[in-house]
Amino acid sequence: METKKIPSSVFGLIGARLDYSFSRAYFSQKFEELKLKDHEYRNFEISSEEELFRFRESVTYDNKSRTTQGKPEIIRGLNVTIPYKQSMLKVVDHVSDEAIAIGAINTVVIEDNVWTGHNTDAYGFGKSLEPFLPIKGNALILGTGGASKAVAYLLESLQIPYLKVSRSADDDDHTIDYKSLNKDVISQVQLIINTTPLGTQPNDHESPAIPYEHLTKKHILYDLVYNPSLTLFMKKGMQQGAQAVNGYQMLVQQAEKSWELWNM
Repeated sequence: METKKIPSSVFGLIGARLDYSFSRAYFSQKFEELKLKDHEYRNFEISSEEELFRFRESVTYDNKSRTTQGKPEIIRGLNVTIPYKQSMLKVVDHVSDEAIAIGAINTVVIEDNVWTGHNTDAYGFGKSLEPFLPIKGNALILGTGGASKAVAYLLESLQIPYLKVSRSADDDDHTIDYKSLNKDVISQVQLIINTTPLGTQPNDHESPAIPYEHLTKKHILYDLVYNPSLTLFMKKGMQQGAQAVNGYQMLVQQAEKSWELWNM
């Protein structure tokens, strides 16, 4: 794929706490390998939804006037993480069909100050799940945030039945609470996906409250958390003989899809 020849291009990640960020290190290395010395990836920590709207206004202004060492500097794209994947729907000018269907945005393309929201999480999750297909059973999605929506969208496309698990049940959204997880439910499940931030550094002593004692070697535990690379959720599953994988490959795949969108 050919890279757009736009000087002093800036990309970045929007989120509430970004000290653990995968994206800046990944894209900084990518720019170095591609010898894109005038490309930069930054972290934009946003403390509230109101600040998110103010950020949009500042980027619109800065993209017209921003310079670095006398050269024009253009913000071309953004990644979006917790907790703004759903809030971003209210900020962008256009939303892709897939992002509308998922109900969350994790990638923004900026061209001529027009913001278009996309979702590359579903693509990344699907690519990373390929080694474990076909899934011979149901799936459990732990959590109901923006990432869970992308996971649900992908499972639906693969015709894998699933239930969401949250602190409170919601029959209209196929959601049960953690107290409802018992041996009977777990026995009907093969794939369990943690889409919550539980277990992320520095809180690596935490894990979702599921009955790990009912897991067996037929189960696959997929943790969207990637730091640490071996989470407590994964460890507890492996102790019962289950397979376990973290979210690193999903991040790589969704990042590459973001890069593709920014250069279309």
